[in-house]
Amino acid sequence: MSLAVRVIPCLDVDAGRVVKGVHFENLKDAGDPVELAAEYYRQGADELTFLDVTASSSHRQTMVDVVSRTAEQVFIPMTVGGGVRTPEDVDSLLRCGADKVGVNTAAINDPTLISRVAERFGNQVLVLSVDARRERGERHTQSGFEVTTMGGRKSTGIDAIWWVKRAQELGAGEILLNSMDADGTQSGFDLEMIRAVRREVNIPIIASGGAGKVEDFPPAIAAGADAVLAASVFHYGRMTIADVKAELRRAGYAVR
Repeated sequence: MSLAVRVIPCLDVDAGRVVKGVHFENLKDAGDPVELAAEYYRQGADELTFLDVTASSSHRQTMVDVVSRTAEQVFIPMTVGGGVRTPEDVDSLLRCGADKVGVNTAAINDPTLISRVAERFGNQVLVLSVDARRERGERHTQSGFEVTTMGGRKSTGIDAIWWVKRAQELGAGEILLNSMDADGTQSGFDLEMIRAVRREVNIPIIASGGAGKVEDFPPAIAAGADAVLAASVFHYGRMTIADVKAELRRAGYAVR
């Protein structure tokens, strides 16, 4: 585990605006991404994550512009994901100011993307974003957790625990583990899922999905996460970065 726990606001961007919903549905406008990023930087965020939730080629330039403008004002690591399909996509995002790039669906479709990006840019650049949930219906996985795509709407039948282990072998430098069952519900992180992933990988895990109150964050670290990520609770002012860090300190964890 990292010496200091990282607190990371996540900005889901759609056509140049930050949005947030429940399970990626019923999205509501939450503000200008550059203004929000600057505010979180002032609050003491350790990193920022931008996710292009529409991820269409028509919005790619909008996202590049958002990252470029943010990099002029914010001097902490930025991870950008959404619609990244090739090493060239990674290159363009790094050139406009991203420090790390998240991959999700494209890596599921072609796992060699992970190794190709890691070999070209280094493991530290590649964040594997995993939208996982408890299995449903007739598809069964050994762990009981499956990987989904399309904001949790499409089942892949892939065992989430097997997938993160395989991604580490291929060169992923970090796992952004998002619980689709908990996403946007503000009912707490999926601790069982975090523990299951931690048993199989030794690269950093960012816990995502379910934060609702400051007391939700320390259990995620106790379960094995190295960093905690949240969106709507920060966007709508339910808590600040400082509030979360204070709670983590009270629980005995080092923060920056």
